[in-house]
Amino acid sequence: MSTPAPKPTAAELDLLRTLWRIGPASAKQTHEALSAERPELNEATVLRQLQLMHAKGLLQRDEGQRPHVYAPVHAQDQLQTQLLKDLVSKVFAGSGKALVLAALRTQVSKKERAEIAKLLEGDQS
Repeated sequence: MSTPAPKPTAAELDLLRTLWRIGPASAKQTHEALSAERPELNEATVLRQLQLMHAKGLLQRDEGQRPHVYAPVHAQDQLQTQLLKDLVSKVFAGSGKALVLAALRTQVSKKERAEIAKLLEGDQS
């Protein structure tokens, strides 16, 4: 079993989502991919954040290339699963049902509810 990933901050999650979307990338490539949604970030800030995330164990860095290329250590679904388990444990006293009910009350559209209901009906067979 792999070791648990460090807990990323909101800013680190933005960078992780970008790297999961575009694949391994240099600071410049990551900055370019982020610039549409985060125009206030400059390339130096992105580089520093990538370096910190590497030190924290969230990213691996290929130092055999110049510029260095960064990639997430954990796959997106693996990190999401770990963060979700932590959330359920800490916020919902270990109850997945409580998490789902809270999400259904506040985060799910009528269309999404219908899709979920259809999926659940398929599991009943």
